[in-house]
Amino acid sequence: MNIFVARLDYGVTSEDLREVFEEYGDVSSCNVIFDKMTRKSKGFAFVEMPDNAAAQKAIAELNEASINGRTIVVKEAESRPANNRR
Repeated sequence: MNIFVARLDYGVTSEDLREVFEEYGDVSSCNVIFDKMTRKSKGFAFVEMPDNAAAQKAIAELNEASINGRTIVVKEAESRPANNRR
């Protein structure tokens, strides 16, 4: 399952987030999204977990949790619409 994590503190790294989610199960990938121009965090990330039950538990328990003093939003990522405009 692909999980969307928002409202992250700009200092949170992919490894920091991986450690948090690994408490709930295996993490396939964890990517904090960075601005290409400034190379600063955009404050959101995607975490992929192969076990849907573990992912659902992580979402339920981490949504509105605090990481580095900020309350985060955690939910299942929505699939991107097929868009050929790029």
